[in-house]
Amino acid sequence: MELADGVILFGGLLVAVIFHEVSHGVVALWFGDDTAQRARRLTLNPIRHIDPFGSIILPAMAVLAALPVFGYAKPVPVNASRLRNPRRDLVLVSIAGPTTNFLLTAIAAIGARWRHAADGADISGSLGSLQGDLLLKILFYFAFVNLMLGVFNLLPIPPLDGSALLERLLPEEWLPTWYRFRPYGVLVLIGLLFWTGVVSTILTPFFNGLVDFIGL
Repeated sequence: MELADGVILFGGLLVAVIFHEVSHGVVALWFGDDTAQRARRLTLNPIRHIDPFGSIILPAMAVLAALPVFGYAKPVPVNASRLRNPRRDLVLVSIAGPTTNFLLTAIAAIGARWRHAADGADISGSLGSLQGDLLLKILFYFAFVNLMLGVFNLLPIPPLDGSALLERLLPEEWLPTWYRFRPYGVLVLIGLLFWTGVVSTILTPFFNGLVDFIGL
């Protein structure tokens, strides 16, 4: 991958994770919890959202391992006791991030499809090497990182959003076991990413679908 492509990918990922996290806080605020607002997390300032491992190290490792680029930011603080209906509202707060990423994917993918139809650029390689049109390349990579981030965060592994959804659905008697497992979620995630290829297998069809939709 060329340096310019890497810069666009990381730039797109940074924007994607910021919108992802802000959306969690905004939805929590809608339902009565202003914790994220008071923590100054309802901002587009990347410094307040970057997680050293999830936002920098993990995406870099994925690029070096020729895996789809994905990651996460520092979780936005949510106080369930301040929500009007905690069990229901926490589910909606959890899906707000991936939903935002899928919305951004749709916008960027439609833009890339239109641009490609007008421009006729081409793509080759595992992540793609777009030729000839910088705008098409930016739109494609932004759609790509948002799609990967949205799907990736739905995996039911802590600290991803899918784990929060799973936690809300688990029977109450299973929760103590879940709480003991939760601190080891990152280790499980790393193992799945770099030792089994399971995550890459899950994400690849979504990437191929994006390429087909744009017509690359």
